[in-house]
Amino acid sequence: MQRPLQGIGFVVIAVACFAGLDTGTKMVSNVVPVVMAVWFRYLFQALVTALAMLPRRGLGMLRTRRPGLQFARGALLTASSAFSYLSLRHMPVGEFTAIVMLTPLIITLMAATSLGERITPLRWLCVGGGFVGALTVIRPGGEMFTVASLMPLGLVATNAAYQLLTSRLAKTEDAATMHFYTGCIGAGLATVLLPFAWTPLSAGVWTVLVLIGICSTLGHYLLILAYSRAPVAVLTPYLYLQIAFATLAGWIAFSHVPDGWSITGIAMIGVCGALGTWLTARDRRHATR
Repeated sequence: MQRPLQGIGFVVIAVACFAGLDTGTKMVSNVVPVVMAVWFRYLFQALVTALAMLPRRGLGMLRTRRPGLQFARGALLTASSAFSYLSLRHMPVGEFTAIVMLTPLIITLMAATSLGERITPLRWLCVGGGFVGALTVIRPGGEMFTVASLMPLGLVATNAAYQLLTSRLAKTEDAATMHFYTGCIGAGLATVLLPFAWTPLSAGVWTVLVLIGICSTLGHYLLILAYSRAPVAVLTPYLYLQIAFATLAGWIAFSHVPDGWSITGIAMIGVCGALGTWLTARDRRHATR
């Protein structure tokens, strides 16, 4: 059953959780090795999901009709998390989040190249405008630019593929099943490298990691619920609220305020992304008439 208002509400809370996740990640990014951080995040998600759902659902929760897609989705999110962690070592939270919001525009590009969808000139203009905004934030050749500044683009690519798979699987798979397998796959992939990355941590750092795990687990579960209640085109514009949440969190936690160029780039990405989503929904409505 379609319940768009519920879906929108879930998305708004989810992106607030993701802003908290990214803020916590930046706090520990120079202390905790990336493999260890990814391992703890997904182990936490798998354990919480199992403890919360298995007593009520039993082993039936483990049944999936698409194990291959479940693995691909989990692997993509794990790669996305690694890119995110490495990116936040070098970038403020608000600017990082704005670049991540290129994801819907990348989905438009993927629809054109892989799915054969017809893209109008105005939608192509939105894609181009979004990339110009990203370059304005990254500023190649500027004093703040490093090769690490390009890592968010790897996150955008993996996140776009992850969101497409999430939207596809949410139509037929149970939300708890998807969430559990994501945690297991992420933890399993990171465990292979964990012996080479383990580092003793203080109690304060472990506390931040637990908060990261809570934000991640809750945010991704709410995103699955949102996609099961409303179409992607309805929900995507509300994902851009994450930029506002992240900028606010960056100001509170790190006293960082984006400069004029960054604000310009962030605004370009937000406007082009939201307009592109609206145009996509309009074009698809016209195509079905």
